Amino acid sequence: MPTPIPFDNTYARLPERFYAKQNAAAVPAPKLLRANSALAVELGIDPAWLETEEALDVFSGKQIAAGSEPLAQAYAGHQFGGFVPQLGDGRALLLGEVVDQNGTRRDIQLKGSGRTPFSRGGDGKSALGPVLREYIVSEAVHALGVPTTRALAAVSTGESVLRQEGHLAGGIFTRVASSHIRVGTFQYFYASNDADALRELADYTIARHYPDAAESDNPYLTLLERVIEAQAKLVPHWMSLGFIHGVMNTDNTAISGETIDYGPCAFMDDFHPQCVFSSIDSNGRYAWGSQPNMARWNLERFAETLLSLISEDSKTAIEKATTALGTFSGQFRSEYDKRFLAKFGLAEDAPLDIVRSGLSLLTKQEVDFTLFFRHLTYENRNELNALFKDPALLDEWYAAWEAATQSNPNTAAMRQSNPILIPRNHRIEQAIQSAYGNDFAPFNKLVDALAKPYEDRAEYAAYEKAPKPEEIVHQTFCGT
Repeated sequence: MPTPIPFDNTYARLPERFYAKQNAAAVPAPKLLRANSALAVELGIDPAWLETEEALDVFSGKQIAAGSEPLAQAYAGHQFGGFVPQLGDGRALLLGEVVDQNGTRRDIQLKGSGRTPFSRGGDGKSALGPVLREYIVSEAVHALGVPTTRALAAVSTGESVLRQEGHLAGGIFTRVASSHIRVGTFQYFYASNDADALRELADYTIARHYPDAAESDNPYLTLLERVIEAQAKLVPHWMSLGFIHGVMNTDNTAISGETIDYGPCAFMDDFHPQCVFSSIDSNGRYAWGSQPNMARWNLERFAETLLSLISEDSKTAIEKATTALGTFSGQFRSEYDKRFLAKFGLAEDAPLDIVRSGLSLLTKQEVDFTLFFRHLTYENRNELNALFKDPALLDEWYAAWEAATQSNPNTAAMRQSNPILIPRNHRIEQAIQSAYGNDFAPFNKLVDALAKPYEDRAEYAAYEKAPKPEEIVHQTFCGT
């Protein structure tokens, strides 16, 4: 009988202190809510298998698929600036790895599958809401073109979990990632002065993600440079779409450069640089406009872990790492400017005054970020004008914008940078609340709508709209 998932595991062959072997907890009545057939094909999994009882057993943790080696990964992390030397997968299990149709090695992981040695007193379970949120947002972010982890399946477990809100229906999420190696994974071994494990982790990471680094004169310095480059591309991409990660802790910073861990994340409605949604970010550490500085801070923590590998001489290592980190701001700014010039329909060498004044105008007028940029691509200005409290202020800026574009912006190209659909907070919340009432139609329709975010589709026009005052979501929650 063929193996349903073509596992080819490498992380499980690393030393045992990298992880804890663990099986999932039993659940009483699992039910498949949604499976991602297109992603299954990429992974070399028969999409028809996703609908079988065996697949449900695997995705609910009831059965260990042939070739799977379930384990909880060890890592540390700075959480809102405070270092925790041992975090690890407290509610997740890496089932194993597959090599996809493009030759890329990818992890398959369960989230919400029960306690592990890293649970720190938690139950290791997940309520249904965070499962659906991560499915919706990770697939939407993928459709928007941003590097991200993916959603393979979501199941309900038939049990309830106790959270602050009370007893909630439980769920398990099946996540796919290029890997789950984080800055915090390196910090785990750095904090324990385990030089051998740190070197082995770095060598494994280079081989898996940045194989060209192995050919350089200083592979570990090149690893740092590649990770800096990946983050300098990722964060501007987030910001150009109004995305706020919400928990940019070092344990949520993937070495691969993918977006990982969709907890209290959100897409802005009205634009403001200091916009925050996360209920646990009381000081705005991870606000929209603070994300570049936080990315740089996380990279500095990563660099610290590599110093002894970069050079045996600490002064030389610090100098080389500092030089590498010094390139982040320029790389970030170049990518940020490129993305926002494209959003405004401006040439790459155009002055940035229009970008700055445009964003300032959005802030002062509290204008919906997504709708502004999309409506800017339309010939009729009525919808654009309607977004402003004082359209006269728009008139002045619009005249300057027309002059900058010579009254001939490439609107078709602009639409490739300016989606009409994003996973708006109120729509996600509506889908989650309906699901808790055992109605999954809003969840499924929202996922379908967000699959093509740059296309105008009449059947999903309602999802384009900003929330009404009574629908506004002011805070998002981690869900753990």
